Amino acid sequence: MNPITWLLLMFSLTSGTIITMSSSHWLLAWAGLEMNTLAIIPIISKQHHPRATEAATKYFLTQATASAMILFASSMNAWKTGQWNISQLSLPEATMLLTLALAMKLGLAPLHFWLPETLQGTTLLTATLISTWQKLAPSALLLMTINNLNQQTLMILGLISAILGGWLGLNQTQTRKIMAFSSIAHMGWMFMALSMNQNLALITLITYLILTTAMFTTLTMTSSKTLLDLGTTWPQTPTLLTTSMLTLMSLGGLPPLTGLPKWLILNELMTYNLALISIMMALSTLPNLFFYLRMSHMTTLTTPPKTANNEHKWRFKSRTLPATMLMITMSTTLLPITPLITSLH
Repeated sequence: MNPITWLLLMFSLTSGTIITMSSSHWLLAWAGLEMNTLAIIPIISKQHHPRATEAATKYFLTQATASAMILFASSMNAWKTGQWNISQLSLPEATMLLTLALAMKLGLAPLHFWLPETLQGTTLLTATLISTWQKLAPSALLLMTINNLNQQTLMILGLISAILGGWLGLNQTQTRKIMAFSSIAHMGWMFMALSMNQNLALITLITYLILTTAMFTTLTMTSSKTLLDLGTTWPQTPTLLTTSMLTLMSLGGLPPLTGLPKWLILNELMTYNLALISIMMALSTLPNLFFYLRMSHMTTLTTPPKTANNEHKWRFKSRTLPATMLMITMSTTLLPITPLITSLH
């Protein structure tokens, strides 16, 4: 892709998110979301391949539908109340429609159908953008309208996403699809936290962004698109793959890693006397932990047969991403400052 075109798309992608996050008027927020969508589509389809075209088409149709729902919900609310302010969304029907639209944009179940196929049809770097940066603008709208959203709806969407994100990822062998279902499950946890405590939801979102970026950068550096690729990358970068195993364990929420604050949500659920939902959310992490462990096993605990004297793949092109080690360090060592972060709310 032409560097000037790439720079323009990156600028549009960044400014679209910033416009949405800083706006107080629904039309400006909607315009920012549209800028975001239109900027990422050429990036998805820049590979001249039918899978990339299919992924771009699915992404466009889904995001356009969700944006239309947001515009319809805000127009309905303005028609009834005369308010275009984002924080003044008081009509119950508009609130429900907005929640479903943002759930579709974030890829929550049962509106998750587009996310695995879109990530599978793109490059690992583009999949990183879709899984991280593209979550910021809809999440900002959720946080701005949280006082008017229905708590039960958020809990139901969060519970369904946490369960399906784990179960549907069990039989996957493609790393991008595994990360897509991991994203669905983590967004479910964020919605569950959002229904009770918005500061806890923000911590969950930041943790998810750090862990997902760390994992995707590792996969990009090793060019691992399947579990079979993971099993043959140990001779290339043993240190990186050892730390990536810790990142996977952190995604699973195991102590003493950064992903452990997921259990703060369970503590919050017990505070609200929601023991059954807390148990279901805890059990929903087991399928996720299983496929994280399977990826770790394929990466670090299996040694492929050495059929040649050299340690590297034939014509292996080494890649370096500057942020990789920083993100991996953050994904494994931020737990000690978690009490400081949680004390802020």
